[in-house]
Amino acid sequence: MIQQIGLYLMAFLYTIAGINHFIKPKFYLAIMPPYIPAHGLMVFLSGLAEVILGIGLLFPQTRTYAAWGIMLLLVAVLPANIFMITSGKFTKISEWILWLRIPLQFLLIWWAYLYTKG
Repeated sequence: MIQQIGLYLMAFLYTIAGINHFIKPKFYLAIMPPYIPAHGLMVFLSGLAEVILGIGLLFPQTRTYAAWGIMLLLVAVLPANIFMITSGKFTKISEWILWLRIPLQFLLIWWAYLYTKG
């Protein structure tokens, strides 16, 4: 029961987060490290991936692939979280919150891993 609730919560969160890329792209564009090319395309693709992977969690046939995809996506966006800490551009966000995002990223990877077993 708890695992099922966690699954639906995760699917909801990633789907909503992905949709948010299209609603508020300026935020995601701002956190893109300068060495990443095609910021607009990357924001679009990461948002699309979150929506697809979030929905993919809901179906037993795609759940394992979606969970692995989420784990890969979380690793791929880790540089944006590091950029937020090191760039000095995000002074309106408390520094401890910026630092908390790093271990949170690993916690989210672990959470997705729980659903890789099918």
